[in-house]
Amino acid sequence: MPEQNSQTRHFHKIRIITNVLKTALKLWLRSQVSQVSQLEVEIKASDRQLLSGCIPWVSILANHAVYQGLHITHIKLAAENIQINIGQILKGQPLQLLHVVPVVGELTIEEKDLNASLGSELLSTALNDLLVKLLPEYCPKSKPIVWQKIILDNQKITLNAIIPSTGEPIPLEISFSLKLLSGQELQLSQIQVTQSAIVLLESSDNYNFHLGSDVNLQELTLIPGKLLCHGQLNVNP
Repeated sequence: MPEQNSQTRHFHKIRIITNVLKTALKLWLRSQVSQVSQLEVEIKASDRQLLSGCIPWVSILANHAVYQGLHITHIKLAAENIQINIGQILKGQPLQLLHVVPVVGELTIEEKDLNASLGSELLSTALNDLLVKLLPEYCPKSKPIVWQKIILDNQKITLNAIIPSTGEPIPLEISFSLKLLSGQELQLSQIQVTQSAIVLLESSDNYNFHLGSDVNLQELTLIPGKLLCHGQLNVNP
């Protein structure tokens, strides 16, 4: 009987530790977003694996998450073979990744959420870089461009912006077709820029944008009011 009690206590101790680890992982995931209305995390790992700092598989479902100012309507992710700082976690320190984690997933961004993201540094910087490439003379050095609206259509995007000037502000409308050229490259084509219905630029040239070595997209689809994306992203420690 004493031996059985000892085994029971040992089991409960292991269970408490693994529950702490699972809670730490969920807290770390929640800390990666500034806002989320729903977050579901599923972890597949034995007690032995968790105690060694290895998580073989994790899936994440989130709705209405905000990541670095980007509003994401729906996101579904899965990752494998995650290595974490088990020793420090058991001492009460925050969870940290020990190696790069390839994350496979899909996300949906509705037009209203994309417009809510216009104030984010990530999106505004990308749009500013686009304007510099298309119309460098319209990029003020002192005052920031005001991006007002994004309209999503079938593989087409329309942007509305206001360019500050010494006189009246300059309204611009930029429209282009968008397609995935490769896992790490987007291509813009059929570009048109207008100012108060006057065409400033109409180009049949293609402009390619590299997404970086940590991204590998398999699908990027634009439909009216919605952007759909499927691929892989490396999460760095």
